[in-house]
Amino acid sequence: MSREGDLEFFNTRLEQSRGVIAALDAHLGTLLKVADLFTTTLEAGGTLFLCGNGGSAADAQHVAAEFVGRFLRERRPLPAIALTCNTSVLTCIGNDYDYSQVFSRQVLAHVRRQDCLVGISTSGRSPNVLEALRAARSLGAATVGFTGEPGEPLGGLCDACFKAPSDHTPRIQEAHLLAWHLVCDLVEHRLAPMEPSHV
Repeated sequence: MSREGDLEFFNTRLEQSRGVIAALDAHLGTLLKVADLFTTTLEAGGTLFLCGNGGSAADAQHVAAEFVGRFLRERRPLPAIALTCNTSVLTCIGNDYDYSQVFSRQVLAHVRRQDCLVGISTSGRSPNVLEALRAARSLGAATVGFTGEPGEPLGGLCDACFKAPSDHTPRIQEAHLLAWHLVCDLVEHRLAPMEPSHV
């Protein structure tokens, strides 16, 4: 392939990404609802729990780190746990039960009514994420989803669900990252409004 063809390939992908990011304007209300649920959970002494597979597992760990560490402002650490990190727990449950239960059994062990579970699945169909959301709902905990379009059945299991305006996994993941940064920034601003920002 020629250098010109390679550049055209990149430009096509960039244009696709720009289109998805531009379309996020229509989803800001949903992101505000997610931020509201997170703020309510944290102010009530609850914990954010996050789960997902593959790149979504990395997102779960990234977001937990933003809350426990910091996003931009100096503040107290905020409780957030990614359910993707304990390999002994994950392999035990996957081996002794079923991989579809690797998150839901952790939810049943740790999540309380005042907590919030976040399920991340670009397809909206990951069985273990769906089972985790069902388990959280059975406990009365808040549920949040991050997915793409059409994003079901995950969307129907969530109190708030951000559906990135794409059905293409890379574009969904790019939109998720920006959406997460918006939510983290706003929640941190609400909980630490007087602290100096690194912006």
